[in-house]
Amino acid sequence: MNKQSIYQIDAFADKVFSGNPAAVCVLESWLSDETMQKIASENNLAETAFVVNAGEQFLIRWFTPDVEVDLCGHATLASAFVLQRFFYPNQTLFPFYSDRSGSLPVSYENEVFTLDFPADDLEEITIPAALTEIFNNKAKQCFKGKTDYLLIFENEEEILAAKPNFNNLVKVECRGVIISSKGNDVDFVSRFFCPAVGVNEDPVTGSAHTTLTSYWAKVCGKNILTARQVSARGGNLTVEYLDNRVKISGKGVLYLTGEIYF
Repeated sequence: MNKQSIYQIDAFADKVFSGNPAAVCVLESWLSDETMQKIASENNLAETAFVVNAGEQFLIRWFTPDVEVDLCGHATLASAFVLQRFFYPNQTLFPFYSDRSGSLPVSYENEVFTLDFPADDLEEITIPAALTEIFNNKAKQCFKGKTDYLLIFENEEEILAAKPNFNNLVKVECRGVIISSKGNDVDFVSRFFCPAVGVNEDPVTGSAHTTLTSYWAKVCGKNILTARQVSARGGNLTVEYLDNRVKISGKGVLYLTGEIYF
């Protein structure tokens, strides 16, 4: 029987039961894809991250309960939290690398973790008829990124009131749909729906902010912005636009440690 330590972190949060929970397993070498997917399915969290120390870099992969994904922000922050807290307490830079998304360094200072991610490429498009119907014709604009749609709404109240039909949304060909507007007391707010990868609504989504930051930095005319994902759990972020890169900052909180037997 194999035994593996596991940690669960609330990312983009400064207290438990908020932000976005992610599980983290730090491995000596990769488990089989099948085993990692089964662990993620058993955890039944939006993401489980697996990390291997490769010397100069930390290799990282992310799994939802259903599939492996190309990029995940909150589970990367959670992984940096685990490495800093339990393995390398004197380290302030964690150079993650993903075969799917390249270099993803995370810095640590004063309890804040800052992700350095590639910015999304956005193209404005006509709002697809399916999304017009799902969101009751409320969206003003639509953009297509690498994996997601971004819908822009009039105000924060419309974002909070949105109740998409997930049976219809899962049929839309994309990883997920981000909805966003200017915020009442932050620069912008958002929610993220991704039933196609097994998560109806993600609480706080780092990767979605590679899309959101690319859009709102230009609209607001500034490179450093405050953001809030207004899901039921909610989470606060500070983001910075650097042309082809985006910095996304937040805190993390330890929820549990345990052991998996398989």
